[in-house]
Amino acid sequence: MRIMKTASLLVIIVIVYAVLYYGRDLIIPMIIALFIWYLIKESRDLLVRIPKIGTKIPLWILNFLSFGFMFGILSIVVSLISHNMQYLNANVDKYQESLTRLISNIEETYQLDIISRATEFIGNWNFTELLSNILGSLSGIFSNAFTIVLYAVFLLLEESFFHVKLRSLFRNNDDYQSAQNIIAKVDRSISSYLSLKTLVSLLTGFLSYIALLILGVDAPIFWSFLIFLLNYIPTIGSLIATTFPAIFALIQFGNYTNALAVLIVVGTIQVIIGNILEPKVMSNSLNISALVVLISLSFWGVLWGISGMFLAVPIMVIAIIFLSEFKSTKPIAIILSEKGDIN
Repeated sequence: MRIMKTASLLVIIVIVYAVLYYGRDLIIPMIIALFIWYLIKESRDLLVRIPKIGTKIPLWILNFLSFGFMFGILSIVVSLISHNMQYLNANVDKYQESLTRLISNIEETYQLDIISRATEFIGNWNFTELLSNILGSLSGIFSNAFTIVLYAVFLLLEESFFHVKLRSLFRNNDDYQSAQNIIAKVDRSISSYLSLKTLVSLLTGFLSYIALLILGVDAPIFWSFLIFLLNYIPTIGSLIATTFPAIFALIQFGNYTNALAVLIVVGTIQVIIGNILEPKVMSNSLNISALVVLISLSFWGVLWGISGMFLAVPIMVIAIIFLSEFKSTKPIAIILSEKGDIN
């Protein structure tokens, strides 16, 4: 009997993995739309708190205003990023010449083959290829923009019927209350995580933009936007976000001084916000072990690529909340949690 249960569990795991992998083109836009819906809902809640008039505005108007504001900002950002990308493409020959000159100077000064040495130490790792993978993933998300927007719109339209459908699913009051509690916990945790993480990432991106602008790095809006996005990836995101503009500064200026300045200034911003500010503002929004975060980054990264790494933490938050609500799976939630405290 135990063998049958184990075999059934393995079959279920394989099926779920296959569905997640082969259905990623459908699932990823849906999850992104869900997170956008959460952000719109948070914006709408802020509008409701406006004294005297907030509670008098109809829900559909609040949704429209929040939706329009968010995608208006997104349109402006996409336009600015496109302009910066065009600038970088127009100057690619200049960057190539600077890089060639830099490599030649290093080879002449230290009498070594820099390309061979680099390959020996870092193997086939390629900065351009890694950047291309990230941009390719972002391009894939942008190419699915219409699908994501459509999902988000229908989530907003369906929102008013959620509780009616939930009541129809759970006739028993205890079951209905239990389902409501689970949904409320997921709602609070995801909303808190997304809103606080977005604010922290915006601050990091804005300060990085000011720093890169002062230091004279080309396309500072593009690099600050990349820093903003990469900050959603715990641990390694901030490291990559610091390294990219520093390497680009090395290529652009052809010397170590400017690259080191970018590395120090942007790195300092990341350290202060990531290690001092962020833990304070997000201390109660997450309850995940750091080891679990790293493992989930690897798992979802292999499964869905860069997109999976962006979505890893919110997915684990939801998983821990659901697992903690059932007696049979609560031990798993305790293991996945940060300190073993499951409320």
